[in-house]
Amino acid sequence: QPRARMRARRAAGAVARTDHPMAAGRIHQRGRGGRLIGSRRTRRPTCCAATKVPILVNSTAGKMGFATAESVVMAGLELVPVSFSAVAARERVSVEGVPVDVWPIQERDRVIREVKEKHPGLLVIDFTLPDAVNSNAEFYLEHDLPFVMGTTGGDREKLLKDVGDGGHYAVIAANMGKQIVALQAMLQYAAREFPGAFSGYKLDVVESHQSTKVDTSGTAKDIVLSFNDLGMPCEEEDIRKVREPGQQMSEMKVPEEYLRGHAFHTYTLTSDDGTVNFQFQHNVCGRRFYAEGSVDAALFLAKQIESKSEKKLFDMVDVLNAGAMR
Repeated sequence: QPRARMRARRAAGAVARTDHPMAAGRIHQRGRGGRLIGSRRTRRPTCCAATKVPILVNSTAGKMGFATAESVVMAGLELVPVSFSAVAARERVSVEGVPVDVWPIQERDRVIREVKEKHPGLLVIDFTLPDAVNSNAEFYLEHDLPFVMGTTGGDREKLLKDVGDGGHYAVIAANMGKQIVALQAMLQYAAREFPGAFSGYKLDVVESHQSTKVDTSGTAKDIVLSFNDLGMPCEEEDIRKVREPGQQMSEMKVPEEYLRGHAFHTYTLTSDDGTVNFQFQHNVCGRRFYAEGSVDAALFLAKQIESKSEKKLFDMVDVLNAGAMR
């Protein structure tokens, strides 16, 4: 049953590998309070049609949402100056000089009507909390808001069914990192073409995220499915989580400045006699990597809507297949 649940999650998106934030074409940026928040690609031009797409990021009150809103602005796109969160009263945050009003969730039905009138063609990028995934999706469906769901967790089977049955435009993925998605797609291909190729090997999986992430990484769970098909049994409970900062730095080699925002994964494949070893790693420092992927997904979705695509529910593999990478 756990494996069946993990396979259902795979339908929600793909995952696995990335470049270090010091890679060429990136520069470090500082966020609120001067804190180093990760890398940023230099501003890249977007097509004229895409710049007309208004994007609402839900929620800019959170770290991932804030990084995504920054990426929207840095891409030269229109950031809708409204967001929603579990706040007691309206708050205001500044995103790259754009003032964004964060409204209490209980007021979102009223506020969204006004927002839709002012911003026709509105798209939403969701980076909120796992326990809000399904209720947020229901809200988007009710108000006919195309969306990119970057938040992990929730009831993924229900999420996919609700969106599919509703004939709603959406991109739903467990990971928005394009290169990670490409690696997972490669592993899925290997699993299809060479099933059981690693039979007899032992799989060890360890993942490290900021201490505030209490659930097991959706990325790790998705990648394990491909390794299962390649002949290595592994269940969700076998994935080791590292959340203690000292251990993250000593064992996983996470830079201290990224303890509050990172995703380090290691998959080790060892033969039964211990003489052969394979290892896959994908280590992400900061949140910019995922934020930029979600913006690309939003632009991809806008094009599908414009072309009146018969297919309406997509994942990040669809985004990659379309060559929708800036």
